[in-house]
Amino acid sequence: MKGCLRRAGCLVLIIIILAAVWYWYSRVNSPATVGPAAGPTTTATSVSSGWRPLTAADAERGRAAVQSLGRQSGPVFANLTPAEAASYIFTVVAKQLPPSAKNVEAAIIGDRLYVRSDVELKDFGGAKSLGPVGMLLGERDSVRFGGTINMLRPGLGEFLVQEVKLGRIEIPNALIPRLLSQMKQRSKPVEGISQNGLPMVMPTYISDVRISNGKITLYKSVR
Repeated sequence: MKGCLRRAGCLVLIIIILAAVWYWYSRVNSPATVGPAAGPTTTATSVSSGWRPLTAADAERGRAAVQSLGRQSGPVFANLTPAEAASYIFTVVAKQLPPSAKNVEAAIIGDRLYVRSDVELKDFGGAKSLGPVGMLLGERDSVRFGGTINMLRPGLGEFLVQEVKLGRIEIPNALIPRLLSQMKQRSKPVEGISQNGLPMVMPTYISDVRISNGKITLYKSVR
C-alpha cells in the first residue's frame, strides 16, 4: 500500500513538473509580437506589411508617386508602401532622422506608421536628458517611433508621434516631446507643429494622408 502511495505521489510530481515546463515554453518563453496589444474589446485585426529598409530607390518611387499628383491630368490619389513613404518623408521631405541612425526600417501596424533604427543615445541629449530611463540604456540602442501623418495646412504636414520605444523600454507620453525637441534642434522651428510632431514640408497640392490596410494613401486637393 505504501509503495503504491509512493508511486502515486511520484506520478503527481512528474505531472506537475511537465505542466510547469509546458507553461514556460508556451507562455513565458514565447517570442513577443511587435506592435501595440489589442484590448479586450478590440475586434479589428492590425494589418502590417512587414518591416522594410529605407532605401534611395524607395525614396525615388515615393517622390515620383507624389509628383504624379501634381499633374493636371494625373491621378487624384497615390498609394505608397511603408518603405516608399518613410524613405521619401524621412530622407527627402522631413530629414528628421537622428544623425547616427543606422539600419532604418519602416512598417505599418494598424493605422500607424512605424520607423525603427539603431541610434546613439547622445542624439536624444544623452542619459541625463532621459532621467532614470537613460540609465537602463547603452550608448547605442534601438529606437522605434509610431504615429500618424496629419496635413496641417497646404504645404505643411507633420508626423505625429504617439509611441516611442527606446531599447525595450516604452517611453511615457510625457517624455516624448523632450525626445523630439532634441531632434528638432537640428532644423529651424516650424510654426504650427505640435510638441509631439515632426515637420513635413509637402507639396501644396496634397490635401490629406491616410494610413490603412498596410499602405499610405496621399490625396490630391481637387478644386
